[in-house]
Amino acid sequence: MSHYDILKNKNVLVTGVTGGVGKNITKELLNKGCNIFATGCNESKLKKVISELGNGVHYKACDLSESSNVLSLINSVRDVFENVDVIVNSAGIFPVQDFVDTNLNDYNKCINVNLTAPFLLINEFSKDMIKNKWGRIINIASSSAYLGAPKTSIYCASKHALLGLSRSIYNEFKSDNVRVLCISPGSIQTEMGRKVEELGQDYDTFINPQELAEYVVYISSFDKEMISEEVRLNRLIIR
Repeated sequence: MSHYDILKNKNVLVTGVTGGVGKNITKELLNKGCNIFATGCNESKLKKVISELGNGVHYKACDLSESSNVLSLINSVRDVFENVDVIVNSAGIFPVQDFVDTNLNDYNKCINVNLTAPFLLINEFSKDMIKNKWGRIINIASSSAYLGAPKTSIYCASKHALLGLSRSIYNEFKSDNVRVLCISPGSIQTEMGRKVEELGQDYDTFINPQELAEYVVYISSFDKEMISEEVRLNRLIIR
Protein backbone atom coordinates (compact mmCIF):
# COMPACT_ATOMS: atom_id res chain seq x y z
CA MET A 1 0.00 0.00 0.00
CA SER A 2 1.40 3.37 -1.01
CA HIS A 3 1.79 6.16 1.48
CA TYR A 4 -0.07 8.36 -1.01
CA ASP A 5 -3.16 6.18 -1.40
CA ILE A 6 -5.04 8.53 0.94
CA LEU A 7 -4.94 11.16 -1.82
CA LYS A 8 -6.25 8.92 -4.61
CA ASN A 9 -9.51 10.14 -6.18
CA LYS A 10 -9.63 13.21 -3.94
CA ASN A 11 -11.12 16.32 -5.55
CA VAL A 12 -8.59 19.14 -5.55
CA LEU A 13 -8.79 22.84 -6.40
CA VAL A 14 -5.44 24.46 -7.24
CA THR A 15 -5.02 28.18 -7.84
CA GLY A 16 -2.04 29.78 -9.54
CA VAL A 17 -1.50 26.84 -11.85
CA THR A 18 0.26 28.99 -14.45
CA GLY A 19 3.03 29.72 -11.94
CA GLY A 20 5.94 27.39 -11.26
CA VAL A 21 4.78 26.33 -7.80
CA GLY A 22 1.14 25.72 -8.70
CA LYS A 23 2.01 23.87 -11.88
CA ASN A 24 4.43 21.50 -10.16
CA ILE A 25 2.08 20.82 -7.24
CA THR A 26 -0.67 20.03 -9.75
CA LYS A 27 1.61 17.58 -11.56
CA GLU A 28 2.43 15.83 -8.29
CA LEU A 29 -1.22 15.57 -7.28
CA LEU A 30 -2.17 14.19 -10.69
CA ASN A 31 0.53 11.56 -10.31
CA LYS A 32 -1.06 10.56 -7.01
CA GLY A 33 -4.45 10.01 -8.66
CA CYS A 34 -6.24 13.22 -7.66
CA ASN A 35 -9.04 14.84 -9.63
CA ILE A 36 -7.98 18.40 -10.41
CA PHE A 37 -9.74 21.70 -11.00
CA ALA A 38 -7.08 24.23 -11.98
CA THR A 39 -7.21 27.98 -12.29
CA GLY A 40 -4.89 30.79 -13.35
CA CYS A 41 -5.45 34.41 -14.30
CA ASN A 42 -4.08 34.25 -17.85
CA GLU A 43 -6.30 32.13 -20.09
CA SER A 44 -3.75 31.48 -22.84
CA LYS A 45 -1.07 30.46 -20.32
CA LEU A 46 -3.59 28.31 -18.48
CA LYS A 47 -4.62 26.45 -21.65
CA LYS A 48 -0.95 25.80 -22.44
CA VAL A 49 -0.32 24.38 -18.97
CA ILE A 50 -3.46 22.24 -19.15
CA SER A 51 -2.34 20.81 -22.48
CA GLU A 52 0.98 19.86 -20.87
CA LEU A 53 -0.76 18.25 -17.89
CA GLY A 54 -2.88 16.02 -20.11
CA ASN A 55 -6.54 15.07 -20.35
CA GLY A 56 -8.92 15.05 -17.45
CA VAL A 57 -7.98 18.33 -15.77
CA HIS A 58 -10.89 20.72 -15.33
CA TYR A 59 -9.99 24.38 -15.50
CA LYS A 60 -11.21 27.95 -15.64
CA ALA A 61 -9.29 31.20 -16.05
CA CYS A 62 -9.98 33.55 -13.15
CA ASP A 63 -8.59 36.91 -12.07
CA LEU A 64 -8.59 36.50 -8.29
CA SER A 65 -8.14 40.22 -7.68
CA GLU A 66 -11.93 40.64 -7.99
CA SER A 67 -14.05 38.86 -5.38
CA SER A 68 -16.94 38.50 -7.84
CA ASN A 69 -14.64 36.42 -10.05
CA VAL A 70 -13.77 34.16 -7.11
CA LEU A 71 -17.46 33.61 -6.41
CA SER A 72 -17.97 32.71 -10.08
CA LEU A 73 -15.05 30.28 -9.82
CA ILE A 74 -16.69 28.62 -6.83
CA ASN A 75 -19.85 28.06 -8.88
CA SER A 76 -17.79 26.54 -11.71
CA VAL A 77 -16.06 24.16 -9.31
CA ARG A 78 -19.43 23.18 -7.86
CA ASP A 79 -20.63 22.31 -11.36
CA VAL A 80 -17.80 19.77 -11.64
CA PHE A 81 -17.22 18.43 -8.12
CA GLU A 82 -19.91 17.50 -5.63
CA ASN A 83 -17.39 18.23 -2.90
CA VAL A 84 -13.82 19.53 -2.65
CA ASP A 85 -11.38 17.56 -0.49
CA VAL A 86 -8.22 19.62 -0.96
CA ILE A 87 -7.55 23.30 -1.65
CA VAL A 88 -4.13 24.50 -2.73
CA ASN A 89 -3.94 28.28 -2.50
CA SER A 90 -0.86 28.81 -4.63
CA ALA A 91 -1.82 31.96 -6.55
CA GLY A 92 0.02 35.10 -5.55
CA ILE A 93 1.33 38.40 -6.79
CA PHE A 94 4.55 40.07 -5.72
CA PRO A 95 4.59 43.86 -6.09
CA VAL A 96 8.08 45.37 -5.80
CA GLN A 97 8.01 49.10 -5.20
CA ASP A 98 8.88 51.74 -2.64
CA PHE A 99 6.22 52.11 0.01
CA VAL A 100 5.74 55.81 -0.74
CA ASP A 101 4.98 54.93 -4.37
CA THR A 102 2.36 52.34 -3.37
CA ASN A 103 -1.28 53.37 -3.70
CA LEU A 104 -4.57 51.92 -2.52
CA ASN A 105 -5.20 50.10 -5.80
CA ASP A 106 -1.84 48.32 -5.49
CA TYR A 107 -2.67 47.40 -1.91
CA ASN A 108 -6.18 46.14 -2.68
CA LYS A 109 -5.04 44.01 -5.61
CA CYS A 110 -2.27 42.33 -3.60
CA ILE A 111 -4.50 41.70 -0.58
CA ASN A 112 -7.34 40.40 -2.75
CA VAL A 113 -5.18 37.86 -4.57
CA ASN A 114 -2.95 36.77 -1.70
CA LEU A 115 -5.47 36.81 1.14
CA THR A 116 -9.11 37.48 0.23
CA ALA A 117 -9.30 34.83 -2.50
CA PRO A 118 -7.91 32.10 -0.18
CA PHE A 119 -10.36 33.25 2.51
CA LEU A 120 -13.34 32.95 0.15
CA LEU A 121 -12.31 29.53 -1.19
CA ILE A 122 -11.62 28.15 2.29
CA ASN A 123 -14.84 29.63 3.63
CA GLU A 124 -16.81 27.80 0.95
CA PHE A 125 -15.10 24.45 0.59
CA SER A 126 -14.09 23.83 4.21
CA LYS A 127 -17.78 23.07 4.77
CA ASP A 128 -17.40 20.00 2.55
CA MET A 129 -14.32 18.89 4.46
CA ILE A 130 -15.91 19.34 7.88
CA LYS A 131 -18.99 17.43 6.75
CA ASN A 132 -16.87 14.55 5.45
CA LYS A 133 -14.41 14.65 8.38
CA TRP A 134 -11.45 14.83 5.99
CA GLY A 135 -9.71 17.63 4.21
CA ARG A 136 -6.51 19.46 3.37
CA ILE A 137 -6.13 23.22 3.11
CA ILE A 138 -2.68 24.05 1.74
CA ASN A 139 -1.74 27.72 1.86
CA ILE A 140 1.46 28.70 0.09
CA ALA A 141 2.73 31.65 2.11
CA SER A 142 6.34 32.84 2.04
CA SER A 143 9.37 33.50 4.19
CA SER A 144 7.97 37.05 4.00
CA ALA A 145 5.25 35.89 6.41
CA TYR A 146 7.92 36.05 9.11
CA LEU A 147 9.89 39.15 8.13
CA GLY A 148 9.76 42.51 6.45
CA ALA A 149 11.89 43.70 3.55
CA PRO A 150 12.25 46.99 1.66
CA LYS A 151 10.05 47.48 -1.42
CA THR A 152 7.77 44.54 -0.50
CA SER A 153 5.54 46.08 2.17
CA ILE A 154 2.12 45.03 0.90
CA TYR A 155 3.35 41.57 -0.12
CA CYS A 156 4.77 41.01 3.36
CA ALA A 157 1.53 42.29 4.89
CA SER A 158 -0.55 39.86 2.81
CA LYS A 159 1.63 36.87 3.72
CA HIS A 160 1.69 37.76 7.43
CA ALA A 161 -2.10 37.82 7.27
CA LEU A 162 -2.30 34.50 5.41
CA LEU A 163 -0.12 32.92 8.10
CA GLY A 164 -2.39 34.35 10.81
CA LEU A 165 -5.48 33.02 9.04
CA SER A 166 -3.84 29.61 8.67
CA ARG A 167 -2.88 29.45 12.35
CA SER A 168 -6.43 30.23 13.42
CA ILE A 169 -8.26 27.77 11.18
CA TYR A 170 -5.64 25.11 11.90
CA ASN A 171 -6.84 25.13 15.50
CA GLU A 172 -10.49 25.47 14.52
CA PHE A 173 -10.62 22.64 11.97
CA LYS A 174 -8.23 19.99 13.33
CA SER A 175 -10.89 18.31 15.50
CA ASP A 176 -12.79 17.57 12.27
CA ASN A 177 -9.71 15.98 10.65
CA VAL A 178 -9.31 18.97 8.34
CA ARG A 179 -5.61 19.73 8.24
CA VAL A 180 -4.38 23.22 7.47
CA LEU A 181 -0.82 23.36 6.15
CA CYS A 182 0.82 26.75 5.77
CA ILE A 183 4.00 26.39 3.72
CA SER A 184 6.39 29.34 3.80
CA PRO A 185 9.28 28.86 1.37
CA GLY A 186 12.15 31.18 0.70
CA SER A 187 12.80 32.44 -2.82
CA ILE A 188 11.90 29.95 -5.58
CA GLN A 189 13.18 29.47 -9.12
CA THR A 190 10.03 30.76 -10.84
CA GLU A 191 9.00 33.76 -12.90
CA MET A 192 8.08 35.50 -9.66
CA GLY A 193 11.51 34.60 -8.33
CA ARG A 194 13.06 36.75 -11.04
CA LYS A 195 11.49 39.75 -9.34
CA VAL A 196 13.19 38.74 -6.10
CA GLU A 197 16.46 38.59 -8.03
CA GLU A 198 15.99 42.29 -8.77
CA LEU A 199 16.37 42.90 -5.04
CA GLY A 200 19.92 41.59 -5.12
CA GLN A 201 19.48 37.87 -4.41
CA ASP A 202 21.17 35.05 -6.33
CA TYR A 203 18.61 33.14 -8.42
CA ASP A 204 20.88 30.08 -8.63
CA THR A 205 20.48 29.58 -4.87
CA PHE A 206 16.67 29.65 -5.00
CA ILE A 207 14.49 26.62 -4.14
CA ASN A 208 13.63 24.23 -6.99
CA PRO A 209 9.82 24.35 -7.50
CA GLN A 210 9.62 20.62 -8.31
CA GLU A 211 11.32 19.76 -5.03
CA LEU A 212 8.94 22.07 -3.20
CA ALA A 213 5.95 20.41 -4.86
CA GLU A 214 7.13 16.94 -3.88
CA TYR A 215 7.53 18.09 -0.28
CA VAL A 216 4.08 19.72 -0.13
CA VAL A 217 2.30 16.65 -1.47
CA TYR A 218 4.31 14.36 0.80
CA ILE A 219 3.38 16.14 4.03
CA SER A 220 -0.23 16.30 2.86
CA SER A 221 -0.44 12.51 2.72
CA PHE A 222 -0.03 11.84 6.45
CA ASP A 223 -3.36 10.83 7.96
CA LYS A 224 -2.79 9.50 11.47
CA GLU A 225 -1.97 11.25 14.73
CA MET A 226 0.91 13.40 13.47
CA ILE A 227 -0.06 16.72 11.95
CA SER A 228 1.90 19.52 10.33
CA GLU A 229 0.94 23.06 11.18
CA GLU A 230 3.24 25.60 9.60
CA VAL A 231 6.39 24.82 7.70
CA ARG A 232 9.26 27.17 6.87
CA LEU A 233 11.48 26.12 3.98
CA ASN A 234 14.79 27.87 3.54
CA ARG A 235 17.55 27.84 0.95
CA LEU A 236 20.63 25.77 1.72
CA ILE A 237 22.93 28.54 0.52
CA ILE A 238 22.18 32.26 0.51
CA ARG A 239 24.54 34.55 -1.36
